[in-house]
Amino acid sequence: MVVNKITPMVLMSLLVMMLSGCMSDLTGETYSRDEARTTQNVNFGTITEVKFVKLQGTQSGVGSLAGGAIGGIAAGSNIGEGSGSSVAAIAGAVAGGVLGNMAEQKLTTKQGIELTIKLDNGRYISVVQQVDPNAPLTKGDNVKILSQGDTSRVVKVQ
Repeated sequence: MVVNKITPMVLMSLLVMMLSGCMSDLTGETYSRDEARTTQNVNFGTITEVKFVKLQGTQSGVGSLAGGAIGGIAAGSNIGEGSGSSVAAIAGAVAGGVLGNMAEQKLTTKQGIELTIKLDNGRYISVVQQVDPNAPLTKGDNVKILSQGDTSRVVKVQ
C-alpha cells in the first residue's frame, strides 16, 4: 500500500522539523528573550588567542521520543501481522529512539570558538561561544565582554 511507504518519510520530515525547533543560537550577537532589558557588566580587552572547538548538541529527549514514535509506527505498520507486528513495532520504536537521539545531537552540534582575552586591567579570561560567520572574531581584535551572572558573550568593539 502506498500510504505505508509514505508514512515513514512524512514522519521523518516531522522529526527534522521538531528538532530544528530545539536548536539555539549561542553567538555573541544573539540574546534570549529573558536577557532583554537586563543589566550586564562590561569589560574591554584584546583577543590574544583563538581556538576552534565543538559545542555539543542537545539531548533533550525530543529526538528519542519522536524517533521512537516514528520507528514504532513505521515498523509496526509495515512488518507482519498480529504479534509479529507488535514485536516489529517495539523493535522499531527502540531503534527509532536511538537514531532519533543521535539525530538530535548531530543536528544541534555547533562550531564554537574559545577566546582568550587580555582585559584592559591586565587580567586574562577565556570565553567559549558559538562561531558567528557574520561577526568573525580574530586574534588582536578589540572586544567588549558582556557578563550577566555566569553568562558572558564577546563582541567586537565598533
